[in-house]
Amino acid sequence: MRDNTILLRGAEKLGISLNEKQQEQFERYYEYLIEQNQVMNLTAITEYEEVLQKHFLDSLLPVMAGISFHEKKILDLGTGAGFPGIPLKIAFPDAEFVLMDSLNKRIAFLNRVIELLDLKKITAVHARAEEAARKAEYREQFDFCVSRAVARLNTLSEYCIPFVKCGGTFLSYKAGDCEEECKEAEKAVHILSGGKLKTKHYRLPETEIERTFVFIKKEKSTPSKYPRGQGKPQKQPLI
Repeated sequence: MRDNTILLRGAEKLGISLNEKQQEQFERYYEYLIEQNQVMNLTAITEYEEVLQKHFLDSLLPVMAGISFHEKKILDLGTGAGFPGIPLKIAFPDAEFVLMDSLNKRIAFLNRVIELLDLKKITAVHARAEEAARKAEYREQFDFCVSRAVARLNTLSEYCIPFVKCGGTFLSYKAGDCEEECKEAEKAVHILSGGKLKTKHYRLPETEIERTFVFIKKEKSTPSKYPRGQGKPQKQPLI
């Protein structure tokens, strides 16, 4: 196994202790990610230490905000190569995860990762958010919906909040300061039955990288017409 001191030290600072099995799972994940990245576009970050910091530890960073995913049901929407869902699943093996992405080849990759790492209580689903959110098996079924997807918060809220159960939380990973974006999203969040937007700012352990988390608590059921179809959340965002 490579020298994973950065991962262990960073996780410890987040209050996470990784046992030998979990360390091996992260190692296997990295190896398969890099192998498959040669034939499909999964990540621009490929150096070992950078992946440990900018993908693995970054995915785990909500723990620093006091979030525990133990025995919770979590949806990772727009999961891509499995971030933050796979690292969170490794760290919280008793949690139940659904990884959702609109690109089928990514789902095939994730299913192989799940198999290689021998992960349980985790499913990779090929679906568009606006279609899946209308299915009873997914709508308002999750304690958390997490997303590192690159989209404006008003658009992302329309995709994510319908999946969150009443009393649950939509957690958005954002880079740097996003005060203006949060202000822009306030009306959309209200329409979608979310509460007040709360932000927390952190620095990735042993880096200068700033990360902001936006927490939106679900107060009541989202009106049934949301999310809108035909790409409207992006083309005509709620403002």
